[in-house]
Amino acid sequence: MRGLAGKTVIVTGGGGGIGGATCRRFAEEGANVAVFDIDLAAATRVADQIVAAGGRATPVACDITDHTAVTAAIASHDRVDILVNNAGWDVFRLFKDSTPAEWRKLIAINLVGPLNMTHAALPRMMAQGGGRIVNIASDAARVGSSGEAVYAACKAGIVGFSKTLAREHARHNITVNVVCPGATHTALFEGYKQGAGNPEKLEEAFRRSIPMGRIGEPEDLPGAILFFASDDAAFITGQVLSVSGGLTMGG
Repeated sequence: MRGLAGKTVIVTGGGGGIGGATCRRFAEEGANVAVFDIDLAAATRVADQIVAAGGRATPVACDITDHTAVTAAIASHDRVDILVNNAGWDVFRLFKDSTPAEWRKLIAINLVGPLNMTHAALPRMMAQGGGRIVNIASDAARVGSSGEAVYAACKAGIVGFSKTLAREHARHNITVNVVCPGATHTALFEGYKQGAGNPEKLEEAFRRSIPMGRIGEPEDLPGAILFFASDDAAFITGQVLSVSGGLTMGG
């Protein structure tokens, strides 16, 4: 895609499934990739894979829920051209059975984390004359999802946050768009299923609800993410795109 070569890209949750696939794809396009993850070993594995394939990547240990740590991590980079807020966490629990401790963790990772990252990156992008922010939300934000009330609330918040930022920073040549995965085979999805009484039955229910008849794979997401980050999407901002096999079909 146009305009990605030589750009500095930060991907949070870069050591995971969707994050790792996205990091590798950016590197294939010639970008310099900063693999942010709270798990340094996971970030290092992805960065090593990229370097071994001839790309450029650096692992960065970062707790996105800590504003001070995020500010320091962002400051360690000369440029921030593209920010992908991908890191997330979920647990399967009916809201009536959930706990305030779970709410706090869900909100800290899925909502406060992207706020921290964006708050630190925006001044750099403004000073550079532009940038791209791609926020990873969820189809749960668009239609709801049983057992994910607080997660869905956080992701819906990310959609509203993104649209507002898109309006505030269009004049700075900063675009802000959202990609909404559906059920995708990742460690997050596996952990989420374990909270259900019957994980296999839950996965089958998800599969049956998807018109294309399968659960997504991490490699299904990078194309949409890189499109929003590329020059091909230079006149697109404030938009939400589902990558979910047709699970939702919003106009």
